Amino acid sequence: MSEIFYTPLKQIRDQILKRDVKARHVTELFLTRCRDLNPKFNAYITLSDKALEQAEAVDKAIEKGEKVGPLAGVPLAIKDMLCTKGLKTTAASKILNNFIPPYSSTVVERLEGAGAITIGKTNMDEFAMGSSNENSNYGPVKNPWDESAVPGGSSGGSAAAVAAGMAAGAIGTDTGGSIRQPANFCGIVGIKPTYGRVSRYGIIAFASSLDQAGPMTRTVEDAALMMEVISGHDAKDSTTAQVPVPEWSKSLKSDLKGMKIGLPKEYFSDEVSEDTKKVVNEALRAVKEAGATTVEVSIPLTGYGVPIYYLIATSEASSNLARYDGVRFGYRSDFSKVPAADLEEFYSRSRGEGFGPEVKRRIMLGTYALSSGYYDAYYRKAGQVRRLLRDEFSAAFQKCDVLLTPVTTAPAFKIGERVSNPLQMYLNDIFTISTNMVGIPGMSVPGGFSASGLPIGVQLSAAHFQEEKMLNVAYAIEKALGAGGRKPNGL
Repeated sequence: MSEIFYTPLKQIRDQILKRDVKARHVTELFLTRCRDLNPKFNAYITLSDKALEQAEAVDKAIEKGEKVGPLAGVPLAIKDMLCTKGLKTTAASKILNNFIPPYSSTVVERLEGAGAITIGKTNMDEFAMGSSNENSNYGPVKNPWDESAVPGGSSGGSAAAVAAGMAAGAIGTDTGGSIRQPANFCGIVGIKPTYGRVSRYGIIAFASSLDQAGPMTRTVEDAALMMEVISGHDAKDSTTAQVPVPEWSKSLKSDLKGMKIGLPKEYFSDEVSEDTKKVVNEALRAVKEAGATTVEVSIPLTGYGVPIYYLIATSEASSNLARYDGVRFGYRSDFSKVPAADLEEFYSRSRGEGFGPEVKRRIMLGTYALSSGYYDAYYRKAGQVRRLLRDEFSAAFQKCDVLLTPVTTAPAFKIGERVSNPLQMYLNDIFTISTNMVGIPGMSVPGGFSASGLPIGVQLSAAHFQEEKMLNVAYAIEKALGAGGRKPNGL
């Protein structure tokens, strides 16, 4: 059964429905693999002690002939940013080290309602703040393709778990590229849906106007299936849109006749590595052979994406993380030996010890941008430029159906290589940030490999709620290039 770890989740579900294998047995296999490989890759923070119980419930329902969901018996990993009832949820931070939520996020509820098995909570950059998964209170995650390389962040644990066959699929969150960049570095499919397509209820907030949860899988079809389950309006989240949820997984097609693929000239700069250019060119060849035509478009404000993002995201983080005060919940400093002189010291000591360096950096940046005398110059101005950026994307989609670009300038970098240079780390997100700023859907689909054998993805994005167009282009690339679904050497 070792091949099951790299079997598309749809096929795993079908085998369970046909009673070729029991959900409990599948779950046991994945849990054993997680325990064996996690010391090597550090992909999980917590494994679920309820997974086998969930799997047995699926088996009993199938035996009774009861209707089961589209993800029946499929073992999934959940980023530790999403609340899971009765299962520790930490956001990879010391300040939430012992937090056990009394409820589950809407995304988790929908997945489990569809029969999926939550096998564990994956490692990540603390509060999703990072591009390399080195900012975790639980240590860095390692890339299954090269243990000396980062898996990408902040959903690095989810990406590594799927790439290493430690989960059939996973959920990540994406605030500035945190699903697409790890998917790119680990050779899997990752989707950031349109803002408002998926409920944020029960997802620990980083930047509320940017955050979205999405699937991370081995195939485009699997990602489309998971998207169907988690998408849709939620009364608990007023930002979710009341728009229909298509059956994307059943309408995938690789024939792209009549489609126009936009190539934003600002994304094809000299900073892009030769390996990445080669893979993107192969993807372009594939979509043209599938019947699509290409057109050059321009998004002049692309270069302002990073500064706009790091003003808006840090400002929203400063506000959202103010709730962690060591009083109602979360880490509290030990005041038994040296009592706090006043409330300010109580807060500062608890928060100072509970938050990691990157989170502190972003809180301070955001607090400064929101402070009296600077709000108009920074936060308000960033919001105005953000709207202009949205207009530029809207204009681009008047000329094309889908944008095709690199995900990052180069393949995965080495652990420790950029951790002491925040600006260099932030610039790693230059091609992914704008998608979140304007709220459109984006994804990474495997395109090929570098000369040294590291995965390289291709980024696709579409207009608001046009995921179907994006998925069809991804499906065509997947079929033509066949770069997805491979397993790292030795696994």
